[in-house]
Amino acid sequence: MVLFNYLLMCAIFGTTFLSIKIGVDAGLPPFFSAGTRFFSAGMLLFLWMLWSKKIRFSLHWQKEFLLIGLGSTFSNFATLYWAEQHIDSGIAAILSATGPMMILTMQMAGKGMKARCSDVIGCLIGFSGVFLLILPKLVVGSSPIWLLSCLLVLVGECGYAAGSLYTRKVMLRTHDISPIVINSMQMMYGGAALFLLSLFTEDIHAVPITSLPALGSLLYLMIVGSMLGHSLYAWLLKATNAVFPSTWLYISPVIAMGLGVLLYKETVSLLSILGSALVLSGIIVTNLPELRALKTRRRSQAAV
Repeated sequence: MVLFNYLLMCAIFGTTFLSIKIGVDAGLPPFFSAGTRFFSAGMLLFLWMLWSKKIRFSLHWQKEFLLIGLGSTFSNFATLYWAEQHIDSGIAAILSATGPMMILTMQMAGKGMKARCSDVIGCLIGFSGVFLLILPKLVVGSSPIWLLSCLLVLVGECGYAAGSLYTRKVMLRTHDISPIVINSMQMMYGGAALFLLSLFTEDIHAVPITSLPALGSLLYLMIVGSMLGHSLYAWLLKATNAVFPSTWLYISPVIAMGLGVLLYKETVSLLSILGSALVLSGIIVTNLPELRALKTRRRSQAAV
């Protein structure tokens, strides 16, 4: 059951980047689209948990969930949705995979955490891969909006990293609250903030939500991407450990890039392949100690 749920989660997360691209290309305003996705998904999960008596309504007003939502959902997906108007979904997926390296960098800078050799080497490898990805556009006359979009995805990952670190802090303080509950409430707060941003920056009166690509993208991302995908992630966190579920980052970006090339005719160059390989290699290197510990733990369990 664990392996099936893990593979399903990787497949889901690998398809979300192309789904976002299809939606914004169909004319959906990026902030409105993201807000609809997360607020609706969070609200449905919250109501289900409330109906099944697994949550108290009073929890909804805790400021911790607002802060998580602003980091993990609002800043992360506001930049990603906007950027996918101008860059390929595969490139967006690879840049989004830098999240763990952003977390590590923040831990070393903010908490004074001593860096391991694998941490430093992994970050250097990963960020050199990012440089290779954007290298073809770093020439005179290149599209500044393309470069800006790439940088915004990286900025959004900084928000994701801050939100993830704060989420872990909250989880350690509140053992009695399910990760799914926290996920539902932060999605509502993040979605509401995205709606507010959309209100001041986008024309939502002519949203082409009735077109099949737009509607299909919205429903898929809301139900499959947010409700199912993130719930599987939370289930795996509880059923295994903190390291194993996060390894989706080694698989899903490759799926996203492949789908973009095969189904959406996105271009791929030798430099982008090499850059992508370096980013993913950097993530693996930074997590080598945890992966070795996970392997040792599994061998011990199998021997019992």
